[in-house]
Amino acid sequence: MTTYRSIFKKDLFKGQVALVTGGGTGIGRCIAHELASLGATVVIAARKIDQLQAVQNEIQLLGGICDTMQINIRDAAMATKLIENIVIKHGKLDCLVNNAGGQFMSPASMLSSRGFATVVDLNLNGTFNMCKAAFDGYMGEHGGRIVNIVADTRNGIPRAMHTGAARAGIINMTKTLAVEWGPYNGIRINCVAPGLIVSSGMKNYNEDMVNMMAEASWMNPSSRFGTESEVSAAVAFLLSPAASYINGVNLEVDGASSLSKGNPEGDELKYNPDGSLHTAYIGWPEGADNVHGIRHVDAPVMVNELLNKYKKIRRSKI
Repeated sequence: MTTYRSIFKKDLFKGQVALVTGGGTGIGRCIAHELASLGATVVIAARKIDQLQAVQNEIQLLGGICDTMQINIRDAAMATKLIENIVIKHGKLDCLVNNAGGQFMSPASMLSSRGFATVVDLNLNGTFNMCKAAFDGYMGEHGGRIVNIVADTRNGIPRAMHTGAARAGIINMTKTLAVEWGPYNGIRINCVAPGLIVSSGMKNYNEDMVNMMAEASWMNPSSRFGTESEVSAAVAFLLSPAASYINGVNLEVDGASSLSKGNPEGDELKYNPDGSLHTAYIGWPEGADNVHGIRHVDAPVMVNELLNKYKKIRRSKI
């Protein structure tokens, strides 16, 4: 098995302990690999322990240090216990990446109050629970860095208003905590907002949703979708000394798609898989055949399926 190839120096996080929630799949898994490849002792936590153990085995086979612990981020007492166990076992907690979360697709007109509350509880309340537990259990006394994974909320999130509200709340909470917690030994807390990322997370959406992604009505100036490795690199940067004077920001990793308003003259400037002159940061030595950091055959298959959907939609409109 070949080692994850980060663009950062190999010992960047040597001797540091990093917790990544939702580290068993997708972007969280890629973040765990990135930090472990840079020397960190990585603790990955989620509800499903089997997925965590699979990632732990991958990281250990590559020579990294990885521990697994179970967490339901909606449970504040469980979050407190998790941080306590990490400090007891590993002696400290330098970095926290709040990646765990989730949503389902639904237009607001069909969304129940229970569904709305469930997603807000998971994403917004869950992120607060982890931040507060980290502050109380270690960082308030010793300092630390936190990165919250959110989403682009600039123009709302149609068909996912509940997660848009929760993520916008996290962004605002992050700004407030940066102001209030900065004086506590220099705690830094920032957000990363991924755009449309080719990831195993796409497996959670039905055919109609994938079609909607492919025919999205905004322009992407980068002319491509993003990769998990590009998100994990942004996280590593914000956790690193290179970002030591960056606090309370929301870093959008989206190829500037959040700035686009669509092309009033037609669709020619929409996503163009052949139009980008920029090489994506992959992270995995396998390169283009593994563009989203998933080390199995589903990676190129998912990418090709999405691109084929896009091409069919384009042809049908000509």
